[in-house]
Amino acid sequence: MTYSRWRRLWAGANAYARVGVESGVMSADPHQLIVLLFDGAQAAIRAARIHMQAGNTAEKGKSISKAIDIVNSGLAAALDREKGGEIAERLASLYDYIARLLLAANLRNDEESLNQAERLLEDIASAWRDIGQRQSA
Repeated sequence: MTYSRWRRLWAGANAYARVGVESGVMSADPHQLIVLLFDGAQAAIRAARIHMQAGNTAEKGKSISKAIDIVNSGLAAALDREKGGEIAERLASLYDYIARLLLAANLRNDEESLNQAERLLEDIASAWRDIGQRQSA
């Protein structure tokens, strides 16, 4: 397969994936959207880890920035502190801590900070998924 053919195939696959993601987002309820945000943040962290291990500083930084943006502008911004009360406040503090872990991981090439941020996000995401399963049952 030639390089140009491979590039066209890759571009088509990416476009198809974007349509699938956009369709999923358009048909998702608010609970599912939060789960998608968790999935996106975790995927960005996994990509950052791969780039960190490969020594690809620029791509590592982009992936970590994407994860931080999802945490800050997605998950934290979605909190309703008025209705959520103490739980929302605690989640806000946890999201702030996760964002600081990600920043430290980026600045220091600290894989353990990435791991900790990913574990915390997975703990919260797991609880969200459980809530969703109970609601649909």
